Amino acid sequence: MDSTLTVSPPLRPAWRVALDGLTWRRAVVAAALALLAASALNPLFVTPFAVLLGRMLFIAALLLVIFSAAAAWHPPGVAPWLAQVLAIVIAAPFATLLAYLPSVDGRISNMITHEGRIMGFVDITATVLFIAPLLALGALYRERDAQARSAQLAFELERSILEKEALDARLKLLHAQIEPHFLFNTLANVQALVESGSPQAAPVLKSLIAYLRAAVPKLHAGASTLGNEIALVRAYLELMRMRMPDRLAFSIDVPDEIAAVEFLPMSVLTLVENAVRHAIDPSENGGRIDVHARRETGSDTIRVVVADSGAGMSESAVPGTGLANLEGRLCSFFGTTARLELHDARPHGLSAELVFTPGTRGMA
Repeated sequence: MDSTLTVSPPLRPAWRVALDGLTWRRAVVAAALALLAASALNPLFVTPFAVLLGRMLFIAALLLVIFSAAAAWHPPGVAPWLAQVLAIVIAAPFATLLAYLPSVDGRISNMITHEGRIMGFVDITATVLFIAPLLALGALYRERDAQARSAQLAFELERSILEKEALDARLKLLHAQIEPHFLFNTLANVQALVESGSPQAAPVLKSLIAYLRAAVPKLHAGASTLGNEIALVRAYLELMRMRMPDRLAFSIDVPDEIAAVEFLPMSVLTLVENAVRHAIDPSENGGRIDVHARRETGSDTIRVVVADSGAGMSESAVPGTGLANLEGRLCSFFGTTARLELHDARPHGLSAELVFTPGTRGMA
């Protein structure tokens, strides 16, 4: 498994944080509330509605900028959200005062001496102090909720990546344990044939070379198809029958409609090689291996069966490393619902069955 180094993203500059707070959505909401506030206050003012609306829009825009800036620049030890709320509360009267300055030629004295302007200033400031903190708290709540969802999605993504890396590592380890097991056993069979002086040695070796040329590239494949795996099994059994023509018979029956199903590489071959090694070779008379597959009636589940006519498995027998690894690979490939079943065959022998559901690859 390739190691992945997670690097924390660099801190954004303060100006970028402030700029990110000036979103179109916030601007539209602020403008809409300014319009509503102006409409509500209009009956109290003799000032034209357009002027009143302009003041409210100016105040809303200025408070929005201050709200965003407070997220980036705030006193140490003060939570950003608290600094933002306090900033707009403190800035609200000054923003209202600035909105009035054009109407008094920039002279505050002209405003103080005019009772109507003072009442208007108070009404607008009170309205802003009521609306702005509520709006700020709502925006902060939505922002925190969005950040929580983003963090959750990032966590789920990171977990899925780690699970995939762990799964890939497990598959590679189990596959690496199986490759030498299969190759060395096959070469040992060829060696025994050559040492016995059998005239079949040369044809068997030729068949072995042709088989390995086709099979070895598939050893590292992440996925294959059931049809490809059965083709490899057929080549292997024909190779074994050349080595012991009077002691091995076999049959293969896999319907065309499930041949294209995605399948675990080298899995059926592991069962067949295991049957040759433990059922056919030890028997003086040899035996038979039958390979077939079927889809269960009324279900998507598929069973791939490798049955032999050997002595079977005693009650105290424990599956070897090859079968244990195969079951681990099967569950890693198709999910925990996939399984390897071992049954006694009739009248004698062992039936090994790979049971899985296509389309559930990698599901726990």
